Amino acid sequence: MRLTRQTNYAIRIMMYCAANQGSLSQIPEIANAYHLSEAFLFKILRPITQHGFVESVRGRKGGIRLARPASSIKLSEVVKITEDSFAMADCFEANGTDCPLVDQCGLSSALNEALDAFFAVLAKYTIDDLANAKPSIHELLGLHLLEEPTSSQTQ
Repeated sequence: MRLTRQTNYAIRIMMYCAANQGSLSQIPEIANAYHLSEAFLFKILRPITQHGFVESVRGRKGGIRLARPASSIKLSEVVKITEDSFAMADCFEANGTDCPLVDQCGLSSALNEALDAFFAVLAKYTIDDLANAKPSIHELLGLHLLEEPTSSQTQ
């Protein structure tokens, strides 16, 4: 199974927003960080906005941000709403096969078990886990955290 680019970048948009916590994220900045077109990002934003993962703020200083805490957005939820199909073989699709073994085959049971395991693993991870997995993510995305002044800098 291979996830679509839409799913890949939906997760990455949310990681960007999580890493940019406290600030609105602008589409041009996200597009630049991932070397993507803004039009592609707008297409990806539709389902994740409709499902309440991301919210947009209109206006000149608008942008997007996570609509929920990053720690409450499970990877499995995002994958389920951004992928069109989880058919791993023809027999997963309604009327998708002429195989005489369709409901009697061990293959469909094995693949169903594998798919369940796939989602069980994804359910263990949140957007927060991904955004904070490496300390250099802010730098890699072009986000520069404001450093707290040390006591020697404030004197």
